[in-house]
Amino acid sequence: MSARVPAVVVVNGMILPMDPSMPEVVNGWLSAGSDGVIIALGTGDAPAGGEVVDAHGAFVAPGFVSSHSHLFTSGSRGLGIECSLYGWIEAMTRYTQYASSDDIYWCTLHGALDFINNGITTAYDFTSSRLPFHALSGGDGTYGGLLRPAGFAEAQIRAKVDAGIRFVNSIMLDDSTGTIEEIVDRFTETVTFAERYEKLDTFLGMAISGGIQWAASRASAELETLLMERYQIINQPHLLETPYSIDQQQERFWWYRDAGTLGRGLIFGHFIHTTPEIVEVAAEAGCAMSWQPTSNGRLGSGVADVPGYRRAGLRVGIGLDDQSCTDISDPWQNMRIGLYTQRAWYRDPEVLSVKEILRLHTLGSAEVLGLDDRVGSLAPGKFADFVIVDPSTPDTGPVWNPIATYVLACGLRNLKQVWIGGRCVSKEGVSVRLSDAEVATEMHGRLRAIHDWAADGCSA
Repeated sequence: MSARVPAVVVVNGMILPMDPSMPEVVNGWLSAGSDGVIIALGTGDAPAGGEVVDAHGAFVAPGFVSSHSHLFTSGSRGLGIECSLYGWIEAMTRYTQYASSDDIYWCTLHGALDFINNGITTAYDFTSSRLPFHALSGGDGTYGGLLRPAGFAEAQIRAKVDAGIRFVNSIMLDDSTGTIEEIVDRFTETVTFAERYEKLDTFLGMAISGGIQWAASRASAELETLLMERYQIINQPHLLETPYSIDQQQERFWWYRDAGTLGRGLIFGHFIHTTPEIVEVAAEAGCAMSWQPTSNGRLGSGVADVPGYRRAGLRVGIGLDDQSCTDISDPWQNMRIGLYTQRAWYRDPEVLSVKEILRLHTLGSAEVLGLDDRVGSLAPGKFADFVIVDPSTPDTGPVWNPIATYVLACGLRNLKQVWIGGRCVSKEGVSVRLSDAEVATEMHGRLRAIHDWAADGCSA
């Protein structure tokens, strides 16, 4: 069999593969084929053929994987600034609750481009529910009211496809409205719509946004389990996030156990206010959790015992959560806040290393989502999704330890290029595929129009 001819070769890179089969640092080259898949990494003379990209000694690292995101929130930053979870959700959705299908398309497109321009190439995306959210007294909340049309859910899929980000599309069952048959039919309708994108390598599958945190009965856990099995999809519920009603949240974990939901397909979003028994049972069942360090701090939700979870055998990934409560979709900030919070909490600088935190936001998140055969590290056979990050512009000093410099000293200011599938999609924080300015203008105009007529019932 003849050797594959590269379509692109990145040379003179300080490559951080983040793959257990590779060295920690490869000072050399990376090649990818026309199919957007990595052919090889190596040192010495680079293979001939295709476009040559000179990294000039900059870092070449895997694109970040966000295992927990809400891309439609990109236009809702600066709302609910002193609220905990449920008050913040109500404030954050003050305008998007009135969004049409076209409006939510542009909000999601804006959010997806924001992620790409900041080096996040794969996202698990919790789409906006077809039901509005309502905060209740005592720090609680629920979804209910007028059901939006199927096109509302479909528009959010189209937006991510148009942006070019790799994504898992996660939807709520909206099971507070309708019979079980109607709930299942609505879910099936969106799944069927998504099937038209199955051949795109950016569409990585459907998922359930588990609603057990707001559910009225155990029947919700049973229905989620039924649909997980029917469609062979994963489920990520927000659970044990808020510091309110902890006993009630902990009880609902057992609803999942009793419904037979626990297993590798169940990912707990946030999972802060656990007990040793809950962690042990979840780990033994093969469950995972997604850690959102920045938003957990922003909302005062608490500190997840990530080192303890990992010792128990729980798989952990990292997400950037809502752009409206992470505020800046900055994976370097997210890593550092997580790293520093854990070290301060444990009073131990060795409790979590820089290599481990980088792994959690790349390969670890891919593993949690079941995508580690395709994304999360730079190795032959995986998608050529990578970032080029220059520690000399602006200068961060001598690189004594490449991974330490990358994690601790670099950031968005050093991010020069983002590549997805062997194609450059962003340079210097600007999309090369779509007009960021046009998308921003469209999104701003639509949300401003909603603002002009919407009842403004909650202060920021």
